[in-house]
Parts: sequence; C-alpha cells; structure tokens
Amino acid sequence: MTFTAPTAEQKFVLEHVAVIGDLGVDGDILDAVLAGAGDFAVGEWAPLARAGDTDGPKWTEAGVKMPAGYPEAYRAYVEGGWGTIGSPEAFGGQGMPFVLSAAVLETLGAANMGFALAPTLTVGAIEALLHHGSPEQQAAYLPRLSSGEWTGTMNLTEPQAGSDVGALRSRATPRGDGTFSIQGTKIFISFGDHDMADNIVHLVLARTPDAPAGTKGLSLFLVPKYRLDADGNPAEFNDVRVVSIEHKMGLHASPTCVLSFGDNGDCIGELIGGEMGGIRAMFTMMNNARLNVGLQGVQVAEAATQRAIRYARERIQSPRASAPGAGPVAIVEHPDVRRMLLRMKAQTMAARALVYLACGQVDRANAGDAEAKGRLDLLTPLAKAHGTDIGCEVASIGVQVHGGMGYIEETGAAQHYRDARITPIYEGTNGIQAADLVGRKLGLDNAGVFQRLLAEMRDDAQDTGLRDLIAVCDDVARHLLAAGPDDRLAASYPFLTMLSVAVCGWLMEKQGRLAARGDTPFLKGKAAACRFYVEQVVPEAMGLKAAATALADALYAIDAETLSA
Repeated sequence: MTFTAPTAEQKFVLEHVAVIGDLGVDGDILDAVLAGAGDFAVGEWAPLARAGDTDGPKWTEAGVKMPAGYPEAYRAYVEGGWGTIGSPEAFGGQGMPFVLSAAVLETLGAANMGFALAPTLTVGAIEALLHHGSPEQQAAYLPRLSSGEWTGTMNLTEPQAGSDVGALRSRATPRGDGTFSIQGTKIFISFGDHDMADNIVHLVLARTPDAPAGTKGLSLFLVPKYRLDADGNPAEFNDVRVVSIEHKMGLHASPTCVLSFGDNGDCIGELIGGEMGGIRAMFTMMNNARLNVGLQGVQVAEAATQRAIRYARERIQSPRASAPGAGPVAIVEHPDVRRMLLRMKAQTMAARALVYLACGQVDRANAGDAEAKGRLDLLTPLAKAHGTDIGCEVASIGVQVHGGMGYIEETGAAQHYRDARITPIYEGTNGIQAADLVGRKLGLDNAGVFQRLLAEMRDDAQDTGLRDLIAVCDDVARHLLAAGPDDRLAASYPFLTMLSVAVCGWLMEKQGRLAARGDTPFLKGKAAACRFYVEQVVPEAMGLKAAATALADALYAIDAETLSA
C-alpha cells in the first residue's frame, strides 16, 4: 500500500480542535513531530502491513515469532524515540501532550494497524504504573516501557468471563515476602507474547485469598515475562507461557494470545496499588485505552479512504452520465462513487476531530482542570464507540468503491474491513459504551457536564439542521435521565450515535468555517468534506430520535424462544 501520513489534516485538527498551542507545543515542534512520524511510518511500518496480514505471527514452543522485518522495524521505533513522545520526562520521556502522542499513534496505526497495537497497549501499562505503581515499581519499569524497549499488556478476560470482569478466577496467593504467586489463564491478550522486546510487562487482574466475589475482590498485579535481577535487567523466566494464538478475522499482525500464569507454581507478581483496588487501577488503563481504540477507528478509516481514492482515480470505466459522448472516465468522476468517497473523507475527519477533542481533555485534566475531567468522562464513550463505528463504515464503503475487486484480497481493501471489525468489540463493546453514557456519564454533576457541552455547541452552531439536532439531543437526554433502566438501556445506542454526530457536526462546522478562508487544495478539500458532513450526515441522525425515545417493551414483546422461531 502507498500510504501518505495525513500531516496537514492532523495539524489542522490539533491546532483548531485540540488547541494544542495552549498545551505548550509551538508550530515548529508540531511540524517536526508530525513530519518525522509520517516519514518513519511510511518508510518502516507501512511496507510490512501486507506481510503482517498474510504471514502473521507464529506460535512456537519458544514463544511467538513475529513475521520477517517486524523485530527490526520495532527496534527502529525504539531507537527513533517514538515511544517517548508522551511519556513523562522523569522516566526518560519527552513529556509532550497526550493528544500529540495520539497523533503519532494514529500515523503508525494507519500505516500498519496490527503492528501499532504493541505501543498502544504499552501506553496503558505506563498510565497504570504512573497513577498506581510504587516508586520502586516506577523506577524499575517505567524507563524501559517509556522507551518501548519493553512492551506492556492488559490481562482481564478469562475463558468463563468476557465482559463480566467480576467473574474472574485467577488467583494471587501471598508468598510471605510482599510478592504473590499468580495462577490462572487469560485469553484475548494482544501482543501477549512476541520476539520484538527483551521483556513483556503483564498487568494482571487476579483475586487474593478470601477476597469478596465480584469486581470488589479484584486486585492488579505486575507480572513480567522475565523477573528482574539486582541491576534491573530481565533474568529468570517468570512462568508465563503462551498456550496458543488465536486465528482471527483480521488484525493478523497482532498476536492475540492465550496466556497461562503459574503452571509450575513459579509465577511471581507484585501488587499495584492497594489490595482490592484492581478495578480502579485497571480503569486508569482502560479509559485511555478506549480513546486509543477510538483512534484505531480513525487509523483504519484514513487508510481505507486513501486506498479507495487512489483506486477510484485509476480505474477507468464508462462515460459520465452527463457527458455520454466523452468516453470512459475514471470512476471518481461518477456521482455515486464521488458521494462514497466524500462520505469516507468526511466521516474520517469527523471521527478524528472527536477523538482528538477527547485526547486534548486528557492533557487538561492531568493539569488539574476539573471541567476538562468531566468533559473527558463524557466524551470517552463517544470517542470509543463512534470512532470505531465510523472505522467499520468507512472500511466497508472502501470495499464497495473497489467493486468486485474489493472482495478480492490482493487489492487490500478487504484487510481494512477485517481489521476494523474487532474495534467495536474490544476494550468494552460499543453497547457497553452506550450503557456507560446513559448510566453514568450523562448524569455527571447532575447533568451539568452534559448541559455545559451542549450550551457551548448551541452557541457556536449556525446550521439550522445542526441546531435542531442539538436540541433533540437535549430533549432525549432529559427523557432518558427520567426513564427506568430497561428503557434507558434500550435507547442508549441510538442516543450515543445521535450525540456523537451532533458533537462531530459542531466540530466539523467550526473547521469548515476556518477552512473556507483558504484556497489551498487541502483547505478546499477540508471545506468540502465539512460541508458534506453538516448537510448530509447531521440530518441522518435526526432519524434516530424514534429509537432513542422508544420503550423497552417492544424488545420484550416476545420471549427468547419465540425470537428464535
């Protein structure tokens, strides 16, 4: 695939949506980071994307072996310092804003989505140790996690416990010296094993003896693949074995592992934070991880859009209907193909704006801005769910643009769709994000967080359709806040989509006004995509009002047996 980093678009959104200038990043630094990340991704990671899909990692008795070129490309990532962009300076990082590190991660993931899962998971491990780790744990692990020399994982899911985290059975038994003996099996562990780094730092949810049932009884443990010696270097194997890797629909470059801890009774873990504090510590990882999964939707949408536009400009077929005597033209000239491409471009831009807006709140919340913290909490389920829904939609349209060739693997269009499809599922399904929105986030500060966001959107919005959608979101939110749990949950997903489109419409309209002041090809394309979004995508969301206000009794009018008849 010929990939081009979308640096002009990223810079525009960072400056005008995330307002990165307020976070201490000047234009020269911004240009250098975006351009450097783009050059690296194009030169080192993008060329491996196809081989990662067709060859994939391989399980061996010695562990997982990555496809040819991957260990070298990962080493180049570490040596280039790309893992340090957003890591704290105290542990060898550059201390740049989270939103800028998100832009770098977007570029890497658009070039090679499966590969980029390795640093994505490491970011979460860093966050958990920063907020909950002891000074000794931070000193031992954060410098090399920050550099990328070591990678991190999250270990929640077990064979009998998917989204129900409280059903976990992995055990942690005190060893008498402050450490714990870890035993259990975890599944669906992305980059749970590989041969690209000297160590892998697993963060594992487990239950201590006599811990209460449910999520309250869970604790979080630091379990390295190799225990550290007195000098802090990987030494003894820590009895963490990869049992198998999954055969998946997509994301083939990322080894999804089944891990067994303590088969021989010699797996040692250290408690992170307090005992029974596992969920709080894990959610520190998951909240930012959910933003990064929303970012994966942007990654795959960007890659699919670039591929579809390139194909549509090259594929010659049939005269344009308005000029039948002019001869065959590139399919990009046909109205329906142009509509699909413009929708792909607009939806990708909208998702990027939404995710970058949320990531910018991370930086402001970390600086002590309470309002930003509330807004981040509200935006996180939108960014994760809507960002990944858009990734799937755009990847699917990309296949359609290719026609029959889109269904043939050699064009690469199908890979984007296969890669995208997991993103609405992991890190909390999008249905769980919708439930979180209506169950927890909508009522924050007695709905004050939501109402202040809507007020800002209302003050800025100029398009009548956008203003109408904002008003309907307000009405539906008030209805849901007064509704019973079944009715609220039945309406949660359509409401999440409505609200996401309203937020995206607000951001796209603002960007469109700014882009209309320029006459470069980028700004002209930006203005056209923003116009398309406000005029065509925003009105679609109004059609969700019926579903967002419908009662749950329609869903339960028949029982499960009748449903299967």
